[in-house]
Amino acid sequence: MSRARQEEPVEEYRRLLERHGVTWGEELIPYVGEVGTSAYLMNGHDYWAACFRQLGGARRDMDARMGELDLDRVVRDALGGDVPDNLAALRLTPGGSRLAARTLAVLDGTPLKTTLLLDSSLAEPVTVTVDGVDHEVPAGGARLVEITSASTVIAEKPIDLSALTRRAPAARLRLRAGFPCRWSVTGADGQGWYPAGAVRALDAHLRPYFHGDDVELVVPAERLTVSVTRGMEYGTASVEITPAPGEVKTVELTPERIYDAAARGWYGGDLHVHLNWMGDAPATPDRAAAAQLGEDLHVLNLVAGNVAGERVYDKELLEEWAGRDLPWSDGRHVARVGVEYRNDLLGHVTAFGLTGTPTHFHSGFGHGTDRHPNSTPLMELRELGGITGYGHPFHTDLSDTDPPERAVAAGRNCSAREIVVDAALGLIDGLDVLNHSSVQATAVVYRRLIGAGNRLAVTAGTDAVLSITRRGTASSPPGWERVFARVEGPLTARSFARAVRHGRTFATTAPWLELDVGGGGPGDTVRAAEGDTVVITARAVGPEAEWLQIRTADGILAEGGPGELTAELRVREPTYVVAVAGGRPHPRSLHPQGVYAHTSPVYVGGPVARREDVAWCLRWLDLLDELLTSDGKFASGAQRAAHRELHERARAVYEARLRTT
Repeated sequence: MSRARQEEPVEEYRRLLERHGVTWGEELIPYVGEVGTSAYLMNGHDYWAACFRQLGGARRDMDARMGELDLDRVVRDALGGDVPDNLAALRLTPGGSRLAARTLAVLDGTPLKTTLLLDSSLAEPVTVTVDGVDHEVPAGGARLVEITSASTVIAEKPIDLSALTRRAPAARLRLRAGFPCRWSVTGADGQGWYPAGAVRALDAHLRPYFHGDDVELVVPAERLTVSVTRGMEYGTASVEITPAPGEVKTVELTPERIYDAAARGWYGGDLHVHLNWMGDAPATPDRAAAAQLGEDLHVLNLVAGNVAGERVYDKELLEEWAGRDLPWSDGRHVARVGVEYRNDLLGHVTAFGLTGTPTHFHSGFGHGTDRHPNSTPLMELRELGGITGYGHPFHTDLSDTDPPERAVAAGRNCSAREIVVDAALGLIDGLDVLNHSSVQATAVVYRRLIGAGNRLAVTAGTDAVLSITRRGTASSPPGWERVFARVEGPLTARSFARAVRHGRTFATTAPWLELDVGGGGPGDTVRAAEGDTVVITARAVGPEAEWLQIRTADGILAEGGPGELTAELRVREPTYVVAVAGGRPHPRSLHPQGVYAHTSPVYVGGPVARREDVAWCLRWLDLLDELLTSDGKFASGAQRAAHRELHERARAVYEARLRTT
């Protein structure tokens, strides 16, 4: 890949960033607003709650009312008085003006760039002048203004900005691990330090990080913590140092391996990563290479996709590299360009291992219609050789006993509503049970689907975005969740895809998870007759796993752990067995809901079609048809009929399964 070909689309993204800010000019729909404010709201601050307080109403009302939102006020209200490291607040009160800021160290005379929140509690509008430009703040309102520590700010009188910075003497660090890793260098106050030119990324725990080996950076000559890790198969090694002013200090630090998946024939992949998708740091493939190698992520799927309009980010990269490994791939690492096809009403699907460029990338955005079911692009993606599945499927709580109403609730919120249809028709290979949203709800739906006779692999996709540096899980490194697949022979895109298709997988936020059912593993079918007894063993490796479950189509068979759990299953009818592991939030796991791992099923006794699960899916189809009537956008009766005809085909599949149970 030539440097010019890499840079051409990225230059356009940089121009969009300069012209429009982090949303790159995308239409202001709810999650675009979230991206636009997320750099300031990364510590449990609730963007959605602040929006609802301002607008009133429910989540679905936001789709039509985004234009009414004052996003600067949303940031102020969501912060609730907090002051993050990248923002200072000028409180405008009846008693006068007061600056609140976290003081950051600077090493030379270059002014610090930051954002000033003008936060008024006054009963009347007020004007604040920043570098000669007047900014009117409504009564009780807020404004965000870009400034530097050298700016002139006047609110009736000049504001002293000296609290923004402190001068510190400089030193240099040289960091070595012996192989590419993820590094974090922080001061006592948590301020992060990076090599020159590195993207200043924060993960979901607000830890600064960058990738590489034998790297140098300028740091303050004061107490620092240096940490290094390399994805979930490694622990973290840390050391505290205090370099002297002007010193060049070498730190040699290597993380300890916790488990070695490839040595067991398993390879971990992240099937949903964006190179560019709005953000503050348009990314070239070089950054993806550094992240994949620094995380020792075996398989990386960079997906081209749109945001809220017609522009498809990284489409040029897909057109150049479809069907080929990206150039940094080697015998242990495979990087490909795939697709995220997006419809916010029916769900988002991803594809890995494509041999060509599809014609369909999205529907239902802006004035566009839901012109075809997701089945249409899924068929095309399958014809192009891709393995397909639904990403970030569900965003709500859902228990094992809940009906499907909560999962199919109205609103264009990206939920995977067509999944029950596409699973029945054999158009998807997997489901990202491990995702950045509700893992628990997705696991419930997944087990309903396989209980209803659908053969689906557990997969994982983080939805990490390399062009965004401060947005929780989105700015965390690729591979913070992974699907591990048991590959036959050398690792290639094809062998990995084959393993996923066969269901030889488990997905995890960090712990290693094993399942043995009568000598069979995930994806296998164990022959057993009625009355036979099968011995089941589940094992978890990793300090974050606190509990284990063995589950069948009837529910939890055994629970305990965390290290190993054994149970016996007396076979009464065909069933499946999965293992699940979990725990509370842990530094090694970047999912806000805690630690989680889930295997694909081992089938016992033959195909499974549990009556209760089939009926659950049929109820889902009823709800989906109602949803399309209330929320679908169609230009013709033929468009609407295409969806209805598809649902009837899926219904016939489920009803046939009912007749055989």
